[in-house]
Amino acid sequence: MQYTYTAVVPASWEEAVAKTKAALAAQGFGVLSEINVRDTFAAKLGEDAASAVGDYVILGACNPHLASKALAAEPELGALLPCNVVVRRGAGDPATTVQAIDPQTMVQLSDSDAVREVADDAGTRLRAALDELVQGSDAGS
Repeated sequence: MQYTYTAVVPASWEEAVAKTKAALAAQGFGVLSEINVRDTFAAKLGEDAASAVGDYVILGACNPHLASKALAAEPELGALLPCNVVVRRGAGDPATTVQAIDPQTMVQLSDSDAVREVADDAGTRLRAALDELVQGSDAGS
């Protein structure tokens, strides 16, 4: 099963992180958390592990309106929130990869029509944010 949406952008990792946050904000998502996996690996596992993962950040994206609807339908869905968005680039990679969780994974765990509606809306918004990254890169070329 495919469980992410993916965009590959010819931008530096730092630029891709900033543009990803802006594209998410344009779709109504805020970033509740930001985990720098490279820095965490460096601190906990050493520089070799950090180098192996490359530049890698996990953004916890949340659209409060959609989260409220999802939690009203099924409070247990909080364990699946926020929507994770990954921005990563390995050493020597020619581009940066941005991946967002496909909210339809929630639908696999719930048969609620309200959850399906939220997942459909969130998926549309996340795909639009990733499309903006790709289109913005094309315009800048």
